Amino acid sequence: MRVPARSEARAGPRRTRKDTDVADQGSNRPHRSDVGERDSVRASRRWWDAEAPAYAAEHGAFLGDDRHGGDLVWGPEGWTEAELGLLGPVEGRRVLEVGAGGAQGSRWLAAQGARPVALDVSHAMLAHARGRRPTVPLVQADAAALPLASRSFDLACSAYGALPFVADLSAVLAEVARVLRPGGRWVFSVTHPVRWAFPDAPGPEGLVADRPYFDRTPYVERDEDGTATYVEHHRTLGDTVRALVSCGFTVLDLVEPEWPARNRETWGGWSPLRGAVIPGTAIWVAERSR
Repeated sequence: MRVPARSEARAGPRRTRKDTDVADQGSNRPHRSDVGERDSVRASRRWWDAEAPAYAAEHGAFLGDDRHGGDLVWGPEGWTEAELGLLGPVEGRRVLEVGAGGAQGSRWLAAQGARPVALDVSHAMLAHARGRRPTVPLVQADAAALPLASRSFDLACSAYGALPFVADLSAVLAEVARVLRPGGRWVFSVTHPVRWAFPDAPGPEGLVADRPYFDRTPYVERDEDGTATYVEHHRTLGDTVRALVSCGFTVLDLVEPEWPARNRETWGGWSPLRGAVIPGTAIWVAERSR
């Protein structure tokens, strides 16, 4: 699992999207602008390669690094697959984890008797996974160009991985559909799109919408030369439904997990205060058409 949400995973002071109103195109401050697929993938790979050690140090324990069998955590709320059971039975099944990051989810799947493959665009994230001595294959690849055989997996999953960082959502969904067997389940979590309209602040100021929900202009951070260094894309709920259906999926469920009382952590724009008022995570459960 990863926590993108417009650089909330960064160490140091958080920058909010309000900064975008005064950002210069050539600065390294965040702003909103159109970015193509190639630049999005390049920025994602470089950003996660650079941030992997700090990210693991900050979030690794929460994600299951320190648990022998890893963990599959669906979002910052802390709900796990063991609690929600969205994938269904996994024992003996081939499972592809897209945007696996440190492969904590794949380690958990392997501990349940599944046969997972952990795929990520970032070499450094997979290097972190390798350091945990996983018993699962690790594959570095773009989620929109999977180097895997068609109809070779029973299940696929992604916990905050890959999908927010690609410009062409349908390209990724089509690839997942291709590698799934007919009837295969595809479960993925992303930042709930409603959050796009709100500032990334954990306090009361984060409960007042300041952007149109329908503004799909990507969130971008650039270096001094104007090169995109971090890109995140927004889709409405309807956008995702239509993309799934057009790629041959049937939507079975949309889970909007509530913030549990046990989770008292505040990190970035995620907090119990906000979690009690607006949804933080959307978990899509879909099935490849037979």
